[in-house]
Amino acid sequence: MAELKYRQIFETIKSRILDGTYPVGSLIPDQNSLAEEFKTSRMTVKKSLDMLAKEGFIYSRRGAGTYVRKNALAQRDALPVNEYEGLTHQLGADRVKSKVISFNVTFPDEEIQERLGIKASDPVYEIKRLRLCDDKPYVFEHTFMPIRMVPNLTEDVLRHSVYSFLQKEFGFKIGSAFRRISAEKTTQEDIDYLEAEKGDPILQVAQVVYLEDGRPLEFSCNRHPYNGDHAYTLLDRK
Repeated sequence: MAELKYRQIFETIKSRILDGTYPVGSLIPDQNSLAEEFKTSRMTVKKSLDMLAKEGFIYSRRGAGTYVRKNALAQRDALPVNEYEGLTHQLGADRVKSKVISFNVTFPDEEIQERLGIKASDPVYEIKRLRLCDDKPYVFEHTFMPIRMVPNLTEDVLRHSVYSFLQKEFGFKIGSAFRRISAEKTTQEDIDYLEAEKGDPILQVAQVVYLEDGRPLEFSCNRHPYNGDHAYTLLDRK
């Protein structure tokens, strides 16, 4: 529960910074006050504040407290995972098509259990989709999603926007996503589906997507072909 709690606190404070509740340059409540407000421990609050500091929203001054950075609002458009609506929303439904490669039910290995906070006995969907933009391969998605959270997912849904379905069917709202971006070598699936050639670099984005209440919704490994059209922007800070 503490794992979910600190993510909730992180998102709440982040939202307060972005909407001006905590203005740029202002002193935010101390850890004791936040712990009392959120009915949790100081350690949980500290973990949330550490995450906000790493993302460039706040900074601490010894003996003076924690302040909102002057450039905090510039972070709004840097990987806006709290507004993530999926590829169809980002690029447009008229441009994006989805081809279902495989759709199975399985049980999670240790990595998937850890990523999604589930047990070995909790079944998951294992989904492989090729997403095309303007009829060209854009990304190959390999996704795991707990069945208990989405009990009626179908292959027909996968041919369209999954996130739109989740919002309409369950009222889910995406709260955040934690991403690991890396350069990888081509696999046979990259060659088969992304029109990549052996030796081409692949942009891989491994991510866990969380709902607003902190529950992990999916773990996915998305692989983009090398063609100059794929980039993620980040704010570098000292």
